[in-house]
Amino acid sequence: MSRTPGGRVVDLSLTLAPELPASWPGALPFRHFVEHWFEEVADDAGIRLCGNNAPYRSHGLILDEHTGTHFDAPAHFLAHEDSGLPMAHPLGAITGDRVDPAQFIGPAAVIDITGLVGTAAPGRSPLITASVVRSWEDEHGEIAPGEIVLFRSGWDAHYVVGDRGAEYIRRPLERADTDAWPAPDVSAMEHLGARGVRCVGTDGASMGPAHDGAPTHVAGLSRGMVFVECLAGLDQLPTRGAQFIFLPVKVAHSAGGPGRAVAILP
Repeated sequence: MSRTPGGRVVDLSLTLAPELPASWPGALPFRHFVEHWFEEVADDAGIRLCGNNAPYRSHGLILDEHTGTHFDAPAHFLAHEDSGLPMAHPLGAITGDRVDPAQFIGPAAVIDITGLVGTAAPGRSPLITASVVRSWEDEHGEIAPGEIVLFRSGWDAHYVVGDRGAEYIRRPLERADTDAWPAPDVSAMEHLGARGVRCVGTDGASMGPAHDGAPTHVAGLSRGMVFVECLAGLDQLPTRGAQFIFLPVKVAHSAGGPGRAVAILP
């Protein structure tokens, strides 16, 4: 945690590394490699890896848009309205580069849903329903338009190197033999949309449930929301009072993209 004139800065982003479970199963695996180095480098077999005796270092990145802490634009699940596809929607034209960055900045309303973890069958996500959100509002006050709702489950504790890291995404999704992250259902998205929420974040691996992610995505994105997924460290934030900021990479025609998420605590 660092400090600025406006308050303390809390990093809410996952670290990307090939040995961490940063990539969605079936997507392009994350790669990070040296392109230039201060001197020529060879491996143990004497094969030249990089060099050019450059006076600097730089690395190459290969990654899927939805790797690590990232956002979903409406175009992620909505096709262009002229496409003729079943998922066609007017907001399908809103690609990542067309999302107003102001939509990623606002006061945070942190909803603790840690009690839901492990309450569903293996491979299925416990559902965050509208009634769960309303119960939170009964205690903490109604969610206001422009607030950024962050669902805190503590799921980022699974984001580790080794066998346990498979519990972050791969085992719940592919083998369905471990718990899956809690996720909002359609009713929750409808409720948040009615409240005027434009951005929703989660420390889960996806905003959608592991067993059926599309309906939740469509329900929120079709209401003009954006999602910030794979957050970390939400337990450092108060229920209210923090300012949330997410700044993604701006890529033309994208369906989303990685970025850095932080909160400012006054």
